[in-house]
Order: sequence, then structure tokens, then C-alpha cells
Amino acid sequence: MATTSESKPSTAGTTGQNDQSREGEIFDLLSNQRRRYTIHYCKQEDNPVTLGDLAEHVAAWELDKEVEAITSAERKRVYTSLQQTHLPTLERADIIKFDDRTIELTDEAAELDVYLDIVPGNSVSWGIYYLGLTAVGAVVIGGLWLEVVPTETVPELGWTTLVFSLFAVSAAIHVVQNRRMRLGEMERPP
Repeated sequence: MATTSESKPSTAGTTGQNDQSREGEIFDLLSNQRRRYTIHYCKQEDNPVTLGDLAEHVAAWELDKEVEAITSAERKRVYTSLQQTHLPTLERADIIKFDDRTIELTDEAAELDVYLDIVPGNSVSWGIYYLGLTAVGAVVIGGLWLEVVPTETVPELGWTTLVFSLFAVSAAIHVVQNRRMRLGEMERPP
């Protein structure tokens, strides 16, 4: 009796490759300023927007002008670029729904927030900040172990509470700043 075995393609590693592929696609989408501005404006409005309004705002942000100061030629250049290139790209990635005149964010757009951790130019990144804070904590704890940190005026529990409080306050400020710096949260896109 002959037996046949069907071989199924291996799915080992497929999920990881799909995640990397999607991540690469997202970085590619966000690499373009007009697409970031589009997402920002749509998040800011929180309702479907018209292509005309979007083009006006994107042109104003790009040219650092007020919306009222945009000329028809400037608006048309951005309008055409959005309509022919950027909106179809965002739609293929399932970030927006686009029906020739109206643009609306999809639920998939929410996943972009994790890729948009914005650090202002005059700021230290939070990773470096926390590394520094950890170094301060390590010095305090090391000093307590080696008995070089004074415990007569401030008890050991006081030093521990101080280090913990620094981390807690820093984390709270970090969360507030990240929420305030998301696309769609500010008047002008970062």
C-alpha cells in the first residue's frame, strides 16, 4: 500500500518576517513629511477630512505660512501630490480610507504612535536620561553599601525613597510629554 504525504510549507519564522516587513513598510510610510503631515491633520480633526482642506494645511505647514496665505498654485501642487502619490500609498497600507475627495484614518493608524516617539531637538532622549538616572541610583546604593553616604541625617530608607521618587516623577513626566508630542495632538506637526 502506497502512502503519500503532503508537505506543508514551513511557517517557522513567518510571523517574525511579517512583523519585520510591516515595520519596514511603516518606516517607509513615515519617512515622507507629507504623509506624516497627512496623518497629523487627520488625527487632529478626528473626523473625515476633505482633500482640499488637507492640501491647504499641508502646504501651509511645508511653507511655514498661515492657511489663508497659501496661493492657489501652492495648494494645487500639494493637492496633486497627495491625490496621485501619498494618499494611495497610505490607503494601500490600510492607514486611511480615501475616496477621491474624503480621507479618514483607519484603526490601523493607531499602531503608528509607537513609531512616532518624537524627541524635540533641544532635549535629551529619554533612554539617555534614564541611563543617567540609573547611574545616580547606582552611586547612591553603592555609597550606602560601602557606608560612604551619610545615614545620620538621611536614613537608608530615605535615600531609597529619594531614588524611587526620582524614577516615579520622571516616568510620569515622560508619559505626559509623549502624549502631548503625538501626531495630531499639537497645532502644528513636529
